[in-house]
Amino acid sequence: MTTYEHVQQMLRSQPRTWLITGVAGFIGSNLLEALLMLDQRVVGLDNFETGHRRNMDLVRAQVGSARWARFQFHEGDIRDAASCARACEGVDVVLHQAALGSVPRSLANPGRSNDANVTGFLNMLTASRDAKAQRFVYAASSSTYGDHPALPKVEDRIGKPLSPYAVTKLVNELYADVFGRCYGMQTVGLRYFNVFGPRQDPEGAYAAVIPRWFKALIEGETVQINGDGETSRDFCYIANVVQANILAATATDEASVNQIYNVALGDRTTLTELYWLIRELVSGRFPGARTQAPAYGPFRAADVRHSQASIDKISTLLGYAPTHRVADGLAEAARYYLEAGRS
Repeated sequence: MTTYEHVQQMLRSQPRTWLITGVAGFIGSNLLEALLMLDQRVVGLDNFETGHRRNMDLVRAQVGSARWARFQFHEGDIRDAASCARACEGVDVVLHQAALGSVPRSLANPGRSNDANVTGFLNMLTASRDAKAQRFVYAASSSTYGDHPALPKVEDRIGKPLSPYAVTKLVNELYADVFGRCYGMQTVGLRYFNVFGPRQDPEGAYAAVIPRWFKALIEGETVQINGDGETSRDFCYIANVVQANILAATATDEASVNQIYNVALGDRTTLTELYWLIRELVSGRFPGARTQAPAYGPFRAADVRHSQASIDKISTLLGYAPTHRVADGLAEAARYYLEAGRS
C-alpha cells in the first residue's frame, strides 16, 4: 500500500473539516471532488473572479447528492478579512488555492496581483491562525525560482523573481515561514509546476497553454507557440497535485511540516512535443486537426527558458509518488475537452 492509499483509508475512517479557497477554480474544484469522494466535510470560499459556478456543478454531478450535502459554500473574497474569518470557523485544514495567477496578468496590473496574492494570503493566514486550524497548505509557485539557472530546481536554491506574480508567491513563502516561527502554525507550501487537467479554463487572455491548445485544435484554429517551441516545462497532471495537497495536509512527521515542496513530475516536455501529443489526441475525434501545423511567434515577456523540478524532497518527506505522466494526464484531460468541444 502506498503512503497516499494509506492516507485515503485513514481519512475515510476519520473525516476532517477542510476549507478550500478558490474552490470554484480548476485546482480547487478538483480538490473538492477528491475530498468529497473521501467522505470529508468541506467548506469552500470563492468570489468567482477566475473560478466558475459550472465547476462546482460538475463536481456535484460527479459525487452525488449525499456527498454533496457535506459541502458548505461561502461566496466571498480573500481580500476581505471578515470573509476569511467566517470561512475558517470550525475548520481543521486549510487548502489555500485562491490567487490571481498568470505572469502576463501581473505584468499588466501588478497592484491587483498583489492585493489578491499578498493581502489575501495574509488575511487567510491570520484567519487560520485565529481559528486554530491544524494545518495551512498553500499553493506556491515554480515562478519563485526566477532566474536561477540550475536544473532540476531544488527547493533551497532560488534566484531573483522575474515578474510581479513571482514576487507575490515568494512573499507567501516568507509570510508562512514567519507565522510558523512566531505563532507556531503548521504550514506547507507547494510549488506547482505547470498544472493541467479537466476543468482548466481554455478561455480568456490568461488561459493556460494546454486547455487553450485543445480548444484551438478542436475548433480548427492555428495554435500559437511562444518562441521556437524548444522552451520546456515540467507539466504536472491535476491528480498528482491533489495527492500532494492531501499528503501535505495529513503528514504527521514534524520534519515534514513548515516546509516548501516542488509538485511536479521531475521531467521536461518541450512546447513542440506537447503540441504533437495534444494534436494526436484531438485528431482521433476531429480528423482535420491531423494536418494542422502550429505558428511560432515571439517569446513571452518574463518567461524562463526551461523548467524542471526535483521531486526528491516531497517523495522522501511526504511519500509523494506521481500516478500520471504527461501522456497519461493528457489522455484523461482530452476526454473532458473533447466532450466539451462536441457540445
